[in-house]
Amino acid sequence: MKAAIYKSTGPAAEVLTVCDLADPTPGAGEVLVRIAVSAVHPSDVKSRGGARGPLAFPYIVPQSDGAGRIVSVGADVDPARVGRRVWLWNAAWKRAHGTAGELVALPSEQAVDLPTGVDFETGATLAIPAITAHRCLFSDGPIEGQVVLVTGGAGTVGSMAIQMAKRCGAKVIATVSNSEKALHAKEMGADHVVNYRDADAVDQIKQAAGSGGVDRIVEVEFGGNLDITQAVIAEGGTVASYGSMAVPEPVLPFYTFMFMNLNLRTVLAYSIPNAARAKAVADIAEWLADGTLKGVVAKTFNLDDIVAAHQSVEAGTRIGVTLVRIASDV
Repeated sequence: MKAAIYKSTGPAAEVLTVCDLADPTPGAGEVLVRIAVSAVHPSDVKSRGGARGPLAFPYIVPQSDGAGRIVSVGADVDPARVGRRVWLWNAAWKRAHGTAGELVALPSEQAVDLPTGVDFETGATLAIPAITAHRCLFSDGPIEGQVVLVTGGAGTVGSMAIQMAKRCGAKVIATVSNSEKALHAKEMGADHVVNYRDADAVDQIKQAAGSGGVDRIVEVEFGGNLDITQAVIAEGGTVASYGSMAVPEPVLPFYTFMFMNLNLRTVLAYSIPNAARAKAVADIAEWLADGTLKGVVAKTFNLDDIVAAHQSVEAGTRIGVTLVRIASDV
């Protein structure tokens, strides 16, 4: 099969190559998926760049998310799964082979059936962003009637979180950095959008939230946004954070948070509890099928342009998920 690989970490142009590899075969409990589309996320480029430590394998086929069709199954897997269109999660998590190749073998439960009418491109946008958003929103129960603040409302997780929160009855406030992203957040369903660079951003969020404050924050930058968090969060509120790149080791205002009975939750989509993942996968399937959840594609590259795809994610200017087209005849 044709695949992108890297044998050492570093800049995309220096370490990523496209080559031929032996076709994988599915082991017991596994399925073999022919990949139509693979997704490139910030976590993928960070791993390739070396931010997650040294390689655990002689080479890595990058990227955890993607979509395609099951072409064969291993022992203990229902043969009726052959031919199913699926989206994938955790393909490259603690594994050598991700989705940036024509074929991938992985545990059957990590290949989730796509509802009728949902295309491969949408399927490839789901796993990390949608599962992260779901965990941030619903880890403590229903959110109907709550005020939810989604920071980074034009990001891949933010876009999913806005849609899910509105679908489940919350008032949604989103923060963004410019007018283009504000328009996108509105299109996703946000009730109020605030440019966090505005001098009165905190006042805008407070006004939108009302006297009770913000019940739950889906937080892309925990450390960098602590001042805003303290100013807008409601007593007993929850901050569910999946990132803190600008301030990776923030100083926590513990007693301030303790006296407000705040809940702090960190979220890593790769290793959330099995029951939480199963609930996320079930809800995503339902919302895809009824049309209340959609993926957002930024740009699509060919496999031979894998370097440019990684570089586009590192640029940080995209709205939506960057995809890599692996095959068109799946």
